[in-house]
Amino acid sequence: MLDNVTINQLRAFVAVCDQGSFSGAARELRRAQSAISHAISALESAFDCVLFERNARKATLTAAGRSLLPDARAVISRTEEMKMRAASIAEAGVPQVSIAVDTYFPRTHLIECLRALQANFPTIAINLRMTTMQGGERLVLEGTCGLAVTIADVPELSPETIERQHLCEAQMVTVCAPSHPLAAIAGLIPREEFGRHIQLVVTDNQPDAEKTQQGVVSERQWWVNDLGAKHDLLRGGLCWGHMPHHMVAEDLANGSLVALKRRAWHMRPLIFVVSQRRGYAFSECETRLVESLGQTQRLPKEVSRRSASRRGKRSPKGQDV
Repeated sequence: MLDNVTINQLRAFVAVCDQGSFSGAARELRRAQSAISHAISALESAFDCVLFERNARKATLTAAGRSLLPDARAVISRTEEMKMRAASIAEAGVPQVSIAVDTYFPRTHLIECLRALQANFPTIAINLRMTTMQGGERLVLEGTCGLAVTIADVPELSPETIERQHLCEAQMVTVCAPSHPLAAIAGLIPREEFGRHIQLVVTDNQPDAEKTQQGVVSERQWWVNDLGAKHDLLRGGLCWGHMPHHMVAEDLANGSLVALKRRAWHMRPLIFVVSQRRGYAFSECETRLVESLGQTQRLPKEVSRRSASRRGKRSPKGQDV
């Protein structure tokens, strides 16, 4: 039975192969040669196959032995890895990060940050939730997540319990497919014209979701709770909507989507914040992750100049977050 295979038996098998003899394996493992022979016999019985040629003067692998040797080495390697991980955990405990990230956050940057965190903290346990609207802060209030990356324009669920700190910004752009009627309008498009066409809006499907919408101007709306679905519907030419620039940059470059120019209707960059319970103390790995998440790409210079020229002016509603 394979359940009876032990790591010591596998070590004996590999040692015999590496040393070329049972006696050499006994010296390598500092065990009696009879113990090595017994381990190999038990292994062959468990595998129901012969691992070594019995009529050879030296330990010669059979075809079955050659086939199973890489597996034995892999099991031993993973066992050593597990032992090192366990030793690290015993010494420092298991570092954990439980974070909810809004679906609008730049995905490539998020992946890079999580990969770097795993490299710096090999034993870390990461609990990641992708959310929309108030979903992240709801998980923080429930205790499911310690942190949430939230959009600043989304109202706080519990201001007396949740506190926020600025993280970073991302550029937004209003887009539609080239086949959409709005794409045929040259120049600046008035707000009223946008209102005549279906607008795609992302929601978290909560009862009061419509009260938290920003940048919604059309009376005709389709609601989705997935940014990927919104992306697909926009490229399908059915609607128009606001999208993070980082997500549609390739579509704008290849012509799958076109950017629409708004008349007298400006949009602020999408501002991300980190939400946590008041008084919550960040661990070292949480601090490292938040710092790296905040180092996302800066706004293009032309956007920065335009934002600077509007500084001090009242900004109308922004995104349909």
